[in-house]
Amino acid sequence: MKTIGIIGGMSWESTTDYYRLLNQEVAQRLGGLHSAELVLYSVDFAPVEAMQAEGRWDDAGALLADVAARLERAGAELLLLATNTMHKVADAIEAAVSIPLLHIADPTGRAIRSAGIETVGLLGTRYTMEEAFYRRRLEERFGLKVLVPDPEDRVLIDGVIFGELCLGVTKAASKQRYLEIIGDLADRGAEAVILGCTEIGMLISQDDTDLPLFDTTRLHVVAAVDAALGDGEGFGGAPSNF
Repeated sequence: MKTIGIIGGMSWESTTDYYRLLNQEVAQRLGGLHSAELVLYSVDFAPVEAMQAEGRWDDAGALLADVAARLERAGAELLLLATNTMHKVADAIEAAVSIPLLHIADPTGRAIRSAGIETVGLLGTRYTMEEAFYRRRLEERFGLKVLVPDPEDRVLIDGVIFGELCLGVTKAASKQRYLEIIGDLADRGAEAVILGCTEIGMLISQDDTDLPLFDTTRLHVVAAVDAALGDGEGFGGAPSNF
């Protein structure tokens, strides 16, 4: 089993899900008392969030590249960046290490294409929804048409992520608005929706809607365990039974 390195803390709420799901997936596959071999570096999110808000992406990239290098020195053989948004600086991280970074959009794109879906809605932070780094990868590598919510809905989604979910808060009213936005995306032609922020799974799940949901956290975990155990390409399709 290869050692997985996790760049976490953005937020720590979703990083705890990564730790739990990675161990559950390894235990399910190997049985008995098996668990994941991993090293975790959890950053202080407040300075990173400030860099995001101020557009200091080069600084954020340098910070996370340093973390990645520390994880490699600690024995990591592959890396997970436990956040969708900060994949905006994936190139900086990859340049700092000699081990692979498993990009969160890749197992997501593969799973969507495997399901025969061509048009998909995307929920996430405003950076993930509005900037090209995430949508372009899905469009160019997987031939997907990616729809994002209307501007006012993007503001609401982003506000719930940073103002509630990253603080461990879930509200029924926010869940209802997210489901309404998912319905709007379906009306515009979305055949499925990507939960493109690692915290959104705290608020909504497949039980809440008939529209297929692709939870990037779970798909990322399966990709990592595939890679760690040498199963397939290291980019999983559908998650196992968590």
